[in-house]
Amino acid sequence: MTSIAEDLAPTGVLRAAINLGNPVLAQGSPDAPAGVTVDLARELGSRLGLSVELVCFDAARKAYEAMAGGAADLCFLAIEPAREQAVAFTAPYVLIEGVYVVPADSALTENAAVDADGVRIGVNRGSAYDLFLTRTLRHAELVRGESGVDEFRRQGLDAAAGVRQPMAEFVAATPGYRMLDGRFMEIRQAVGTTRTRAPETVGFLREAVEELKASGFVAQALERSGQGAAAVAPLSRT
Repeated sequence: MTSIAEDLAPTGVLRAAINLGNPVLAQGSPDAPAGVTVDLARELGSRLGLSVELVCFDAARKAYEAMAGGAADLCFLAIEPAREQAVAFTAPYVLIEGVYVVPADSALTENAAVDADGVRIGVNRGSAYDLFLTRTLRHAELVRGESGVDEFRRQGLDAAAGVRQPMAEFVAATPGYRMLDGRFMEIRQAVGTTRTRAPETVGFLREAVEELKASGFVAQALERSGQGAAAVAPLSRT
């Protein structure tokens, strides 16, 4: 494990990028983060005999930039082709859903209908659903901001895209909006490191994630953080 630890954490400390912008994955503050990604980072560090530094961000885009730029050794992000150019991912450890919210009086009633001429959708810039919709939409327009929901409300957009759990909380707390049934995408959250790491290092991460899913570690971490409704990803067949 010594060579893997040195390859993954050349500074001697495992720097893990934590995205506090996704409450399914992490909660709390930069000074006291918690959640499944925090637990995973600490467990991986423990297995390698490394101390762990939690480097917190408020958006997935910033966590990705830290990972790609060498300011972090480990990240917890959704698998997307645009990210795979720089990041080697494990199989997913949890599956979450991308959903649309629309005004209560909107004529939009199903996900497929959102991709239409003239429809504008608010998204968090650089999020998994921004990347997914960028490559899959054919007619609708994306409006990017630090908060897609804020842009949706401020500009009177037709829809906002986001992760199911915080979007459900928004709808419950804010009269005049509703969430479309179903999902427009499955968001596959995985552990990643840069592609510059050795194959043995990436292999260690992939094997560890499978073990942590199989043992119940991931499910228990989600439950402890109040996210027990999130789906643990099935074991990888590869």
